[in-house]
Amino acid sequence: MSDMRLVVAGAGGRMGRALIQAIAESKGLKLVGALEDARSPLLGRDAGTLAGLGENGIKLAADAAPLLGKMDGIVDFTAPSATVAYAALAAKAGIVHVIGTTGFAPADEDKIAAAAKSAIVVKSGNMSLGVNLLGALVKRVAKTLDEEFDIEIVEMHHNKKVDAPSGTALMLGRAAAEGRGIDLDKRKVVARDGHTGARKPGDIGFAVLRGGSVVGEHNVIFAGPAERIELVHKAGDRMIFARGALKAALWARGQKPGLYSMADVLGLKDF
Repeated sequence: MSDMRLVVAGAGGRMGRALIQAIAESKGLKLVGALEDARSPLLGRDAGTLAGLGENGIKLAADAAPLLGKMDGIVDFTAPSATVAYAALAAKAGIVHVIGTTGFAPADEDKIAAAAKSAIVVKSGNMSLGVNLLGALVKRVAKTLDEEFDIEIVEMHHNKKVDAPSGTALMLGRAAAEGRGIDLDKRKVVARDGHTGARKPGDIGFAVLRGGSVVGEHNVIFAGPAERIELVHKAGDRMIFARGALKAALWARGQKPGLYSMADVLGLKDF
């Protein structure tokens, strides 16, 4: 089979540059385009140079339409509004769309789901292989332990992150809620301040830390009577997310249109 032709959206950002580097290091993949916001001062710059690889002849552009016939997939770590637009393009072309963007509103989620009727969409709050295994473990532990064990999720990221709780923290919260058979939206507690009263049994709490250059740390705590279980993942390099996203792209190439997750990619659905 020929190399999978990929376009990186958000190519000038930290994740975009990591993706370009990871594609260059991967067999079976070829970079054919690099996209950025129309307001970006990086437009026209060489994608390889920005990624620290030397010139590769691919310039950052704002318009994805000219690339539609040249690509097999888009790998996208951008912003919700941009991702929704790329999803529509992927649906039009019937290609793969790997989404690592977070912070979607319900209306955005609906548009992505609609696009997945024609595109092969892999969407995850975190593309790390380790984090997705952690999610499966969280679901299993939550299912095993009853409400005597309170669930708290603590996450920390760098000081430039704009959404909170992180998409990964919410993904882990959904895994815990699925294990318990409850609705996360009805049982999550994302802020505590002042005289809050006692913790309600069955709630899933979130605590958010921001500072420095932390790539991402997540700790899921099951606190029971006289004992505590903690499941932890610490990311030290954005390349783990890039490699996971590329693994998802290669897996998606042979799939039917639909909305998939990293649990599908890794065979963790029935874990």
